Amino acid sequence: MSPVIAIDGPSGAGKGTVARAVAQTLECVYVDTGAMYRAVAWKSKHQGLDLDDENAITEVATRAVFDLSTARVVIDGHDVTQAIRTPEMDAAAATVARMPQVRQALVGLQREYANNWTVVMEGRDIGTVVFPKAEVKIYLDALAEERASRRSKDPAHRWSKGAELAEVASALEARDRSDRTRQISPLMCAPDAVSIDTTGVPIAEVVRRVLEIIKDKLSK
Repeated sequence: MSPVIAIDGPSGAGKGTVARAVAQTLECVYVDTGAMYRAVAWKSKHQGLDLDDENAITEVATRAVFDLSTARVVIDGHDVTQAIRTPEMDAAAATVARMPQVRQALVGLQREYANNWTVVMEGRDIGTVVFPKAEVKIYLDALAEERASRRSKDPAHRWSKGAELAEVASALEARDRSDRTRQISPLMCAPDAVSIDTTGVPIAEVVRRVLEIIKDKLSK
């Protein structure tokens, strides 16, 4: 299996931006695992399924065909790149991500990606569950206030016009609580991960630090 670069952390910590930049610099495949859970949630709602029906949602996840080869997110031929970046889909993804059978299906697929390519994979359990023996593990975090501010300004996440920062912060707090308290694959920093606080740090500097860590880890 090719080297795996695992980048974990909560919403708004900079995972996606940093992981994409690192993958582009190293000419690796970028995999956004959170987008996979969002896409499964979207497809399930699109089919009118009950998001509390784990068997039905698992069937969607098991049969899903993803195309994550570009900046788009495609599931079963549906381009859901924008559709999955809403507060509603954030909450739906959190519900789906708590289901053991769904996680089992998607984790298996994520491991397949690493068998075929060198990947920069970002999520919440990459370094702890998906690839506990990953060659490089990074955990990005930031103060809750800054994460909420970033998310509210992120054009990829569609909040209604006039949404208050407090509303965004409340939604992130709920997602954090869901991710950290779920019984299977909770959000946590792997003991052997390098933790980086991105509060007040320009993205370019975070990317530089991550690339240095990768160079150091892989040289050993």
